[in-house]
Amino acid sequence: MIQMKGQSLKKSLAFHQYLSEYKGPSGKSIRREETSGSEGLIRYTGEFWTSRQRQASSLHEISYRACFKPQLPRFFINLLTHEGNIVYDPFGGRGTTAIEAGLLGRRVIVNDANPLSRVLTEPRFFPPFVEDVVLRLATIPRDGDRAECDLSMFYHPDTEREIVALRRYLLEKKEDGADDAIDRWIAMVATNRLTGHSSGFFSVYTLPPNQAVSQKSQERINRNRCQVPEYRDTHRLIVRKTKSLISGLTSADITNLHSAGADARFFTEDARTTPGIVSGTVQLTVTSPPFLDVVQYQEDNWLRCWFCGLDEDAIGNTITMARTIKDWEVVMAAVFRELFRITTPGGFVAFEVGEVRKKTVRLEEQVIPLGIDAGFTCDGIIINQQSFSKTSNIWGIDNNKSGTNTNRITVFLKQ
Repeated sequence: MIQMKGQSLKKSLAFHQYLSEYKGPSGKSIRREETSGSEGLIRYTGEFWTSRQRQASSLHEISYRACFKPQLPRFFINLLTHEGNIVYDPFGGRGTTAIEAGLLGRRVIVNDANPLSRVLTEPRFFPPFVEDVVLRLATIPRDGDRAECDLSMFYHPDTEREIVALRRYLLEKKEDGADDAIDRWIAMVATNRLTGHSSGFFSVYTLPPNQAVSQKSQERINRNRCQVPEYRDTHRLIVRKTKSLISGLTSADITNLHSAGADARFFTEDARTTPGIVSGTVQLTVTSPPFLDVVQYQEDNWLRCWFCGLDEDAIGNTITMARTIKDWEVVMAAVFRELFRITTPGGFVAFEVGEVRKKTVRLEEQVIPLGIDAGFTCDGIIINQQSFSKTSNIWGIDNNKSGTNTNRITVFLKQ
């Protein structure tokens, strides 16, 4: 292990002591091995957290492509921070790291080039009473026009009119600066309910809600299933999802969330340049960057962008989708330099990557030199082996031919 002095050495030793003694959810010990090479890094492999989504807070049950389980950031937040420390995610996505940090009493900074991230994350720091959501929905008209784009393959005409009316109400309130926490909560829930594969969504049966198919693809699905969109009561489904999201929250959770949300900072920046974050202030970063070109965020979110009044083409131009390892390394090298700037001395970065492209690319091997070149010390590699969820099987990940097989986290320390 690279030489360290003082507090940095103590933190590193405590980190490795904890991992050496750690027992996973099944009670099995974690396998520890030293990697080959001059760095002498330690790799820990085993089940660090469960893959069962519902063992986490119900507040996380918002769908978004390529998001990790809440147990992952919780593990590192509990291990490497204290209450009041700042936790950051430069690729915020649906806000998993941010919400976990809030639930655990940490301060929050979250960034994502896609403004949908803030739409899905910020409202959950301020969970409303169900009664307030019901009362607000009662004031929103249902008699909208048909959408300017063809959505007939997704929605019954009456459902579509309700969606258009709700969209108009929310966008007008936001434009006037008159939207409040309840409006933003309703917008968040509705954005998540637009399409899906069960009766809990506004649409006819389609792919899981973290991906919106094209109109032509949905027409093909409808023909193959001999289905016609039936009416869905959008207001009732928003209330139903609200009840589900807040069902597991305790009074302590709500207090922590409100406190974190009150001074949480949200950025829509390139993760390589975040001037709004003060140097040397972040105790822990937990993040998962875009994996080469595995996930097409723009295509997946076209319908959500329409509903939220966002320009999907403009957003697509701001999201970096590197197609080669070399291009990916150039982008991530700049991200690490920025992370080094904002990390407090003695702070950590937990950088989650995965196996991609038929298990031929292990990105942690590319990440380690990038972090070291930026000034960090690589403090080890954690590999969480997990069972696949139903959604993972849908994307064909169960046989390791695409996507990610394991959580592979490279941990860095700023001395």
